[in-house]
Amino acid sequence: MSQLAIRATGLSKQYRLGPTKLRHNTLRDELTFGFKRIFRRNGRVRSESDRIWALKDVSFEMKEGEALGIIGLNGAGKSTLLKLLSRITEPTEGRGEIFGRLGALLEVGTGFHYELTGRENVYLSGAILGMRKAEIDKKLDAIIDFAALEQFIDTPVKHYSTGMFVRLAFSVAAHQDPDILLVDEVLSVGDLGFQRKCMDYMQRLRERDATVIVVSHNMFAVKTLCKRAIYLAEGRVRFDGAAEEAIALYEREGRLGTAPWAYQMMGGNPSGAQIRITDVQLFDEGGMPRAVFDHGERIRVCIEFDAAERVMHPNFNVSFFRSDNLPCCNHNTAMDGLPIPWIEGKGAIEVVTPPVKLVADLYSIHVMVWDARFERLYAAQVGATCHVRHRELNKHFGVFHEPAKWRWVSGENGLVSTGAAPGVGRS
Repeated sequence: MSQLAIRATGLSKQYRLGPTKLRHNTLRDELTFGFKRIFRRNGRVRSESDRIWALKDVSFEMKEGEALGIIGLNGAGKSTLLKLLSRITEPTEGRGEIFGRLGALLEVGTGFHYELTGRENVYLSGAILGMRKAEIDKKLDAIIDFAALEQFIDTPVKHYSTGMFVRLAFSVAAHQDPDILLVDEVLSVGDLGFQRKCMDYMQRLRERDATVIVVSHNMFAVKTLCKRAIYLAEGRVRFDGAAEEAIALYEREGRLGTAPWAYQMMGGNPSGAQIRITDVQLFDEGGMPRAVFDHGERIRVCIEFDAAERVMHPNFNVSFFRSDNLPCCNHNTAMDGLPIPWIEGKGAIEVVTPPVKLVADLYSIHVMVWDARFERLYAAQVGATCHVRHRELNKHFGVFHEPAKWRWVSGENGLVSTGAAPGVGRS
């Protein structure tokens, strides 16, 4: 019979809004908070609206050898849950228990020192994870080989790209031989070859009865690795069960949900917003429904809305957010030359993008309605998602790629040549 590997009981984490978090991990923190509480007795008392629950009353158990996917919109509490389980931060309420050797890859570069070389950081990161020097000595070549960084291992990591950081950090965590592995979004950062290597490694972990928790926006990876998934929404467990059911519910409910970053800007009650986006559909330039677009194609975004009352001079915005929550581009009526005097009741608006030059990835489309000066936010909802497809371009090439015009001069014969990428033209 399989042994218990992880138990979460009523795990909750509360933060205070503003620069100070509701966290007291040291004696100094407790004393400081105590004095502040004394002096505030006759002053304004902070209300519950000054605080936010990043995670609330999350309970679940995992047996040895299970693989669990954690899914949800950005801000749902996924990363907070992993930080509580790995004891990076303490819960406000509840308890998380780990039964076995823990390996965690939660944030790029955690435990790395930018001035040290890759080799030196292997020893530093390994020591932080609980590995002895003799163990690291024995596994060093395998760690470097897995990360495919032989050429750069003695280079200071401040010169590494994000992908190189992730490869080395994951390799160290992997060679810790953990009984339990917690992984946060590593499958959306590395290149395709490295992602496959990570998937294969986690499959091998499962074959030897290790326990794996994966946080990812990559639903294919969650389906491949996990039979079970937890869908978090606004810090609470919305569903815990079969991965395919969790993903279907997440995709259905997440569509047209309020963007997590917008809650405070809209007074904490988006349900009372003056404008509600009721549908977002994607088409190609010719009007055919699409979810996958090739790099360089135009995307037709059709938006339906309902204004509860008359709104003067609304400014409709369509923004593309990459899978790692990076805002990549924005189109809006105010800057694109379509003034709208007012809206009231039901209506629709459409935008056809320029040729999309974003790198290949999954993008979520946020639809917002501001005033013309970007001062008041009327609506902010997560609409459809789409893939941009390209054979070579990925995050290592940045956010977008627009072909440039090049010129070179040969030093030997004075030959001058100019050129551009295929399809751009030559001169």
